[in-house]
Amino acid sequence: MSKAKTLVVSPSHWHVPLYAEAIAQAHEVIAVSDADEARASSFAEMWEAPLYSSWRAMLDAHGNAELAYVFAPHESMREICLALIEKGIPLVVEKPAGISLQQVVEIKAAAQAAGVGVAVPLVQREGPTDAWLARAGAAVYESVQFIAGPPDRYLRNGSPWMVDPRRAGGGCMINLAPHFVDLFLRSTGATDVTVGAALSSTLHDTAIEDFASLTLSTNDGRVAAIQVGYAFPDSPLKRHCAYMRIGAKGTATVWSDGQASFTSVKGTTETSDLDVDSDPLYAPFVHRVAEELSQGFPGLPGISDLEATMAVIWEAYSLTRKGSHDADTSH
Repeated sequence: MSKAKTLVVSPSHWHVPLYAEAIAQAHEVIAVSDADEARASSFAEMWEAPLYSSWRAMLDAHGNAELAYVFAPHESMREICLALIEKGIPLVVEKPAGISLQQVVEIKAAAQAAGVGVAVPLVQREGPTDAWLARAGAAVYESVQFIAGPPDRYLRNGSPWMVDPRRAGGGCMINLAPHFVDLFLRSTGATDVTVGAALSSTLHDTAIEDFASLTLSTNDGRVAAIQVGYAFPDSPLKRHCAYMRIGAKGTATVWSDGQASFTSVKGTTETSDLDVDSDPLYAPFVHRVAEELSQGFPGLPGISDLEATMAVIWEAYSLTRKGSHDADTSH
């Protein structure tokens, strides 16, 4: 299988080291763009590709590309995605794909009209944790805690825009919660949920929230409680995570140290030791992008999945920004 001629936008994004080697293996990178040329130069060298300071200039010079990865600051994602779609270039875009739900909707509409595939790395899908939780069956009651390191890590890792709500759209909720909202929606098959939310920046006193608590409930009484944060100490442990799913088949739990248990409705318990680190999930995603590119990424999360997820996230922001922390609403 020939390798797709690939563009990479903004490899200074903190996730790109998780993709880089797999991109080199699976694709032929023909150009890279990043306003932070100093930080991006090592990736351009690794991929043996020219580096542009402007994504527009790169796209003008390499409009024959067959694939693009968009890692840009959130406020520029819409414009970049629409430009790629206009040229008929399939793409991978990191969540949230914009700083409003409307921007995601515009990308989806343009992609569908042009018949251009868009894949989204909601990488927790089908990972070890997701597979273990699925043993309980479709979620009836679910709880998630995913608390990552402090927000100032973005000042050090080349993505200072992540602590600016005007550029990022928000803080820990827009960055971390989409993975777990997506898992709940996918498990339950729900297309309509009631949302409740509370946000806080008390711990680090920054312009973005460093803790978010979401509740999702479906018309048939299924409930998820999702807590995410930039509140874990700066540590080699990286994060705290804990998961519980209760379903018709039993109860499944997974903890930060990888200890997992499943107790069936018959009362029998099985245990296992999982790798709960999400970092290793990005390389397999890249290889699936290469495998499914010619079909439009049928087996990968796409822009419609992201729209459903971000509808929940933006509803939560709307509630909290109106000061209605105790309010619930349906969408």
